[in-house]
Amino acid sequence: MAIIINLGVMLAKRKMKSKELAEIIGITTANLSILKSGKAKAIRFSTLDSICKALDCQPADIIEYSENE
Repeated sequence: MAIIINLGVMLAKRKMKSKELAEIIGITTANLSILKSGKAKAIRFSTLDSICKALDCQPADIIEYSENE
């Protein structure tokens, strides 16, 4: 897939655990894990908004497009 999810990188930069982020944004750790692994088929804008607020980042810090993938 040409979409790369860098959520794990942002979590590491912010020194935050997945469980903590899941609690802050109000989703299960299982759903966050699916998103983090890149296996999610979609993401709601409201979820992306919550992630960006919690991690103090931009959507482009989390989602990247690469033609080579």
